[in-house]
Amino acid sequence: MKITKYVKKLRDSYKYGNKKTFITFRVLHILVILTAIRTLVTRNYESFATCILVLILFLVPALIEDKMDLTIPPLFQAIIFAFIFAAEILGEVDSYYVKIPGWDTMLHTINGFLFAAVGFSLIYLLNRGSDDFNLSPFYLTLVAFCFSMTIGVLWEFFECAMDLFFNMDMQKDFVISTVNSVTLDPANSGEVIHVKDIVETVVTTSSGEITTIEDGYLDVGILDTMKDLLVNLIGAVVFSTIGYLSLKNDKSSKVADSLMIRPNEHE
Repeated sequence: MKITKYVKKLRDSYKYGNKKTFITFRVLHILVILTAIRTLVTRNYESFATCILVLILFLVPALIEDKMDLTIPPLFQAIIFAFIFAAEILGEVDSYYVKIPGWDTMLHTINGFLFAAVGFSLIYLLNRGSDDFNLSPFYLTLVAFCFSMTIGVLWEFFECAMDLFFNMDMQKDFVISTVNSVTLDPANSGEVIHVKDIVETVVTTSSGEITTIEDGYLDVGILDTMKDLLVNLIGAVVFSTIGYLSLKNDKSSKVADSLMIRPNEHE
């Protein structure tokens, strides 16, 4: 099957599925195309490549459904589309990560919630479809929580690698006014040296270029990483709690059901 025919097939799976999901997909799809045109006009080719990547990512849910014979709930798909658009187009191309405080925090919280839902669905399907597994509600939700946190940690590894090897700044920096470090101890005795109320840091390169950091010291992404993992944890805990209560009380939860990946109904 040619690539173009397969792409059309995936798009049709949205078109003839849930109407609201298709509208969400179509609106965001058009916005990405318009953004791609804008980036070409301004000769921002890196952002144009990001737009192409987003268009490909929009087809992934349908690809997973087709290849793995699963059903991803319409609400879950719509959230995935919105998340990709918010992270890549608004966040990266339109610089919302810098322009809007808390944008990155919001997305990492949603990420923790969504991947807990994915982990919960995968283990639930295994538990439900096998005679060899009979996991308790607590163990099932614990695995879902750990799955979400593992994805969060791997993403932070990815951000660190991008910063180290490709000179990016995915781990955003914070300016702090206090430093506590044993490295500053001249005797190397392990004593913690406390430097407080930093008002300015001056960085001098080997070429003689001087950069002044006002109001403190640049922590080069450490606090950002810890913050991202913390809010990922919060999102994971929220969904894990919903999933646990749904299983423990042996009743359906609208939130859990709307985010649960299931086998296709024809099975």
